[in-house]
Amino acid sequence: MTTLPQPFIEQIRDQLGEQADPFLQSYDDARTYGLRLNPLKLGELSPDDPFIRSMKERFRLSPVPWCPNGYYYDETAKPGKHPYHQAGLLYIQEPSAMSSAELLDPQPGDCVLDLAAAPGGKTTQIAGSLQGQGLLVANEIHPARAKILSENVERMGVPNAVVTSAAPDALARKFPGAFDKIMLDAPCSGEGMFRKDPNAIREWSPEHVRMCAERQLDILDSAAAMLKPGGTMAYSTCTFNRSENEDVLAAFTAKYPSFTVLRTERLWPHLVRGEGHFVALLRKDGSGETDRSTSGRRGRDRDRGRPSDTSDRTVREAMRLADDLLGEIASGFALPPGEPALFGEQLYWLPAARHDPIYAHDLNGLKTLRPGLHLAHIKKGRAEPAHSLAMAVNAGMCRSVMSMQAESPELDAYLRGETIPAADGASGWTLVTVEGYPLGWGKASGGQLKNHFPKGLRRMG
Repeated sequence: MTTLPQPFIEQIRDQLGEQADPFLQSYDDARTYGLRLNPLKLGELSPDDPFIRSMKERFRLSPVPWCPNGYYYDETAKPGKHPYHQAGLLYIQEPSAMSSAELLDPQPGDCVLDLAAAPGGKTTQIAGSLQGQGLLVANEIHPARAKILSENVERMGVPNAVVTSAAPDALARKFPGAFDKIMLDAPCSGEGMFRKDPNAIREWSPEHVRMCAERQLDILDSAAAMLKPGGTMAYSTCTFNRSENEDVLAAFTAKYPSFTVLRTERLWPHLVRGEGHFVALLRKDGSGETDRSTSGRRGRDRDRGRPSDTSDRTVREAMRLADDLLGEIASGFALPPGEPALFGEQLYWLPAARHDPIYAHDLNGLKTLRPGLHLAHIKKGRAEPAHSLAMAVNAGMCRSVMSMQAESPELDAYLRGETIPAADGASGWTLVTVEGYPLGWGKASGGQLKNHFPKGLRRMG
């Protein structure tokens, strides 16, 4: 059996009784591997679709019961190394962790916050449910992890996400009462990581559990302030002890009586195929904490309307260049309701939420890695398409498309950043795809395709 801390074993025996032995023996089993298919890329995921069937055969997939788009895969299939992964058709995610976003059940048009979002599993799962409508704010306090989060949002083709790197209380000061739904996958002691990460075992201690519970309550304070009355919040951990789960929720609801726990779910690794997870769904009623959640920003927004300042002319000119570019290369792509946001030479499109929009200057003072969909680089009076735009469009929207098979040497060369022969008829900015699914841009001229696949994503060797 995996060597486990004795206090952890005692905790589990006290918590599970006669089920403790089967639970502890599960640490001798192989860890589980899971992925989600991306509805933003694949649309309606009918199991009978030939492409879906081919993916199931290729990666030896079997369904995850609690997630319609989730599948177990055979470790030897290595889907993370396949071009489909780079195209954002799939996201590698531990199966148990898929349960919390399913319980939150975001709907198209919602304004949703993922408060502790890296590396992006729950963020991109929520994005799939939103179907490009509404607004998703994904936050990660640690800068290096926030960068990974932003890259995954881009790869999965999410058109309506803002990625920030801020402390929860800083976000709460900016966005009181702003969100219909909040996902809080709280930093925890990681007992559900023991089977796949020996470091999690070494870092665990009763003191660490207590520290995590205190931190979770602090983060929940901020989450409470940002949820609209009538909104719902999913609180989840990948740990098993009551201190970080039921006890945290009891302390939180005692402090905030306007919150009610609607449902809790526990996934135990000796009972399901997964590493284990805890999730609770809470609702905030229409009274209580109104001084924190409905004053301030909501009143200012009603009086403010669209922002206007001296930089408007520069933003308008950048957007004119981007509109011209879109008309030339992707005339079938339509921007959702929202507004442009210019950060230096980088032009973004910040989508609007259904009721209370978040405007570009609301992000002032926050470290923002991705203030919406990155549309273009504005350089010396011209616009060049951003990689994010390639990942957010589909081939049918674009004027010039070059499609290659997954195993083709030309595709491998493109992913290494090399110039490759252009397809017949390709000219100018060209969307490069793997079997019709976007990978990035190239620029065709004289029978050659100059490579614009981002340097940081290129394969080595």
